[in-house]
Amino acid sequence: MSGLKSMCIFGLVLLSLAALPSSAEELILNGVSELEGDQRKEALALLNATLAQLATGNGPSYKAINVTSVTGQVVSGTLNTYELELDNGSDKKQCNVKIWTRPWLQKDGTNIKIKCTGDDGEIDSTW
Repeated sequence: MSGLKSMCIFGLVLLSLAALPSSAEELILNGVSELEGDQRKEALALLNATLAQLATGNGPSYKAINVTSVTGQVVSGTLNTYELELDNGSDKKQCNVKIWTRPWLQKDGTNIKIKCTGDDGEIDSTW
């Protein structure tokens, strides 16, 4: 009987290992993943487009330079987090930028939050 239990446990372990994602590029629901390759390129394109959109409204005009980290997280939509340096034309700042996208929403589907080292406040804009 003990052998049968051991075989069942061994089988369950094998099944659970087989259920793990086969690719490091897959985002895990609610899990944070470092983005690489095409996913990183897409996230950087989103960053540039979102910063450009922010500049057309009441927000500051920033250019992303020296991006050191890009992570993605699947939530109700996608949350990308960037560690980078931002340039506003006269000043360069080390910042953390979070972009939450929910493309199925026609209004308020994109939110950007920018928090820079040394700044008291945070930019928080939704459109």
